[in-house]
Amino acid sequence: MIEDPRADALRALVRAHAPLMRWLRAARACATGLDWCIGAGAVRALVWNHLHGLPAGSHAPADVDFVYFDPADLSSASETGLAARLRAAAPDAPWEVVNQARVHLWRRDGERVPPPIASLEAGIAAWPETATCVGVSLGRDDALRILCPHGLSDLYALILRPSPALADPALFAQRLRAKRYTEKWPRLRLAAAPELNSCPH
Repeated sequence: MIEDPRADALRALVRAHAPLMRWLRAARACATGLDWCIGAGAVRALVWNHLHGLPAGSHAPADVDFVYFDPADLSSASETGLAARLRAAAPDAPWEVVNQARVHLWRRDGERVPPPIASLEAGIAAWPETATCVGVSLGRDDALRILCPHGLSDLYALILRPSPALADPALFAQRLRAKRYTEKWPRLRLAAAPELNSCPH
């Protein structure tokens, strides 16, 4: 797979942000043997702040999304235990821990059980906006791995576009209202209607 040309720029931003690097090191220590990343708002806000000339810590997300993929253990206790270890290792981060392999079990009574997610990247691909579908992990050699199933173009172009894998399109509009993205980052643009129907995977 050809890496997105903006990946090195993102790595430089991540390395320059001391809190995120501290959280990545804590995550690496707590998640040995797991396929994992820190993603969503922690990465998205870092890039949008940079592109708006704001300090890296501006508009910090309400939580730090740590996601992993472990189909061998779908228990909520496993998530809870990992969250406790992360909080002990980096108490300054508001950790939100999710095993993407068990997301298909989230349903209300009477709802159809969706098929299980096949991988960590597939789970990230289903997050609401393309600019949010980005994760970063830290290898033992301190190499930064970038997971971006829809690329980094929308993130860096400041485009708000629903993810093509989003199961509930209404969630996109709800999030725009709730998150107030354009108030925080006024250069953001909503993707035009034709783009919404034909965005690349």
